[in-house]
Amino acid sequence: MVNNGAATLDRSFLALSHPLRRDIVERLAAGPATVGEATRGFNVSKPAISRHLKILEEARVIRRSVEGRTHRLSLRERPLEDATAWMERQRGLWERKLDVVAGHLGEQGR
Repeated sequence: MVNNGAATLDRSFLALSHPLRRDIVERLAAGPATVGEATRGFNVSKPAISRHLKILEEARVIRRSVEGRTHRLSLRERPLEDATAWMERQRGLWERKLDVVAGHLGEQGR
């Protein structure tokens, strides 16, 4: 059984696995934007944009607020912070392992 934290992390990484979704996240890193502002210039259909936004929303990477006919998007910090923290833990683990290997190889070369 997958725990809730792992499932949340899985959804975040899935949401960030597509270049268009990463581009949307990068645009929203500058601040909230309307759907049109966040997706302007992408050479994909409106239904495709909607599907990508749905994936980001379901992963809770973005939040949508509706004001009349205007849909405004903003980033949710928590899922991205959790993904970053996981990557940092992995980086630290592998740096320690590689330091041990480098130390061992250094001893072998003496």
